[in-house]
Amino acid sequence: MEATGVSLQPVLALLACAVLAVVAFRSMELPPMLGYLVTGAALGPHAFGLIPDASETRHLAEFGIVFLMFSIGLEFSLPKLTAMRRVVFGLGLSQVSATIVIGVAIGLLLGAPWQASVVFGGAIAMSSTAIVSKLLAERFELDTPHGREIIGVLLFQDLAVVPLLILIPALGQPAELAAAAAGIALAKAAIVLGALIVVGPRLMRVWFNLVARRHSNELFVLNVLLITLGLAYLTSLAGLSLALGSFLAGMLISETEYRYQVEEDIKPFRDILLGLFFVTVGMMLDLAAVAEHWWVVGIALVLIVLVKLGLIALLARAFGSPQSTALRSALALAQAGEFGFVLLAQAGEFGFVSASMMQTLLAAMILSMLASPFIIAASDRIVMRFSSSEWMTRSLELHRIAVRSIETERHVIVLGYGRNGQHLARLLEAEGVSYMALDLDPERVREATLAGDSVVYADCSRREALIAAGIARAAAVVVTFADTAAAVRVLAYIHALNPSVPVIVRAREEREIEKLVAAGASEVVPEALESGLMLASHTLLWTGVPLSRIMRRLRVVRDQHYGLLRGLFHGAGDEPDSMEDAQPRLHSVTLAESAYAAGRPLGEFGLDALGVEVKIIRRAGSGKLQPAAELRLEPGDIVVLLGSPGGLASAEAKLLQG
Repeated sequence: MEATGVSLQPVLALLACAVLAVVAFRSMELPPMLGYLVTGAALGPHAFGLIPDASETRHLAEFGIVFLMFSIGLEFSLPKLTAMRRVVFGLGLSQVSATIVIGVAIGLLLGAPWQASVVFGGAIAMSSTAIVSKLLAERFELDTPHGREIIGVLLFQDLAVVPLLILIPALGQPAELAAAAAGIALAKAAIVLGALIVVGPRLMRVWFNLVARRHSNELFVLNVLLITLGLAYLTSLAGLSLALGSFLAGMLISETEYRYQVEEDIKPFRDILLGLFFVTVGMMLDLAAVAEHWWVVGIALVLIVLVKLGLIALLARAFGSPQSTALRSALALAQAGEFGFVLLAQAGEFGFVSASMMQTLLAAMILSMLASPFIIAASDRIVMRFSSSEWMTRSLELHRIAVRSIETERHVIVLGYGRNGQHLARLLEAEGVSYMALDLDPERVREATLAGDSVVYADCSRREALIAAGIARAAAVVVTFADTAAAVRVLAYIHALNPSVPVIVRAREEREIEKLVAAGASEVVPEALESGLMLASHTLLWTGVPLSRIMRRLRVVRDQHYGLLRGLFHGAGDEPDSMEDAQPRLHSVTLAESAYAAGRPLGEFGLDALGVEVKIIRRAGSGKLQPAAELRLEPGDIVVLLGSPGGLASAEAKLLQG
């Protein structure tokens, strides 16, 4: 029992610290891989020493790279590469090649061996796919010109890792034999790759069909592990890397119809083992040595960021990108990446990199990744400061939005024009309600505009875009994308610009309602609730329950979740309906400076005695206020009342005239 306790101690310490670090970094909206790096640095043999630098730990961490390369192989698609060939094989190839050349030159100038210089060049050529793609997705910039450019370069960097991993073992040969060894390794890889491409997809499809017909999820996952690790083992027998075999496995499976199922099944293994890999990278970092030579680390950090920043900006301009797009791409790709750690780890095994150089590079690369979220967050201000064309581009964009919205009044602003946004727009058009939609997908905007839809290309998270869309004159705003973090940011801008406008927000789960309401959402529509209600209503209908009873039941459930669904705002164009007239309705009363209620407590008016309920009070600068008897009303408040027509008329008269 004592031996077991001792063996579990480092495991428990690792798990506890990893969980706490990832929670902390998630709370700061930073990538979790940085939390793993910090965990490894804190618990490794160079710090507290709770995790021994054992070969078993490093071998297990290698599987993280195996599954990471497998995931990259799943994304490898010849049609995708063909469509992005200018960026991938133009800008991407140029960036990686030029960075390696510059890295080799800097290494040789500093007196490093040529093998170490090659490794240094290859390591700094990589950028972090995990960090950059996540940040771009959060900022809705994946479909922007610079977003597509960045993803194309990252894709080539991922592909370039494969030949670099093949070349590094060849560098261990004597100088006169290194070229021949590299040629042999590349020839082996080409033969293996060619054979698998010719016969692999057909065999893979037949085999997966056979496994899938057994209808066993356990068997399917075991088969994926067998294929991934089996091909990795075969390439290692051929003298190549494990990572190459797993990449080929992913590439073969990507050509089958089982790709997405495989990706979901392999994700838990990949994320956990990749986290362990980053822990082992952090363990390699000697904080004492870094602190002793902090100025060297600082110089290396500045060199990495500035060299990549300047080089990528120049190359992007050379390939025809506007100045602002080139600068945004350079800012996003200026950091080091996870594959740089892979190359350094492999080079360390062959003894190409000295301990001091390894510590300097590791520290500089980790710091560049830590700085990356802040650099990308500040990219707008940086580009506006240094790019004259950005002012013109932004002005033209806002001008187009303003021209479309200048004549609209009491319109609905639709943020996001995907499936939900388009369905909403159709209903608004059918009811004669004008709308203005903002979307960041250029192809979708082009197609919708040609069809006559009122949609413009714009980033709804920018204040100026909301102003140009007429936020001050809007009757309502609808957030159609189900991204809670992004919706909270947008809500802050909306309420700063027009605190009285109602905002309806889409959410995936009911647990997100409280956060969105606290951010200022007037109403939150959770998808899970609505899909469940629709399933229930259709089920009840088919089992013979009368439609009227189903509708009453749905109304009760919705009343409990949506405060404003208890009644409707009545319009002059509504058709007479005796049943609807009997239902409570909503009515908004705006308190002017001269209103009797201005400056008086709400409880003074006794609206309950009139059969009228105060649902909400909207106040400029405060958003939505919950009604309370002691709440003192102010000029400009919008009081939303629920009651019968007669009661509403009496309540309005009391509030305005006393």
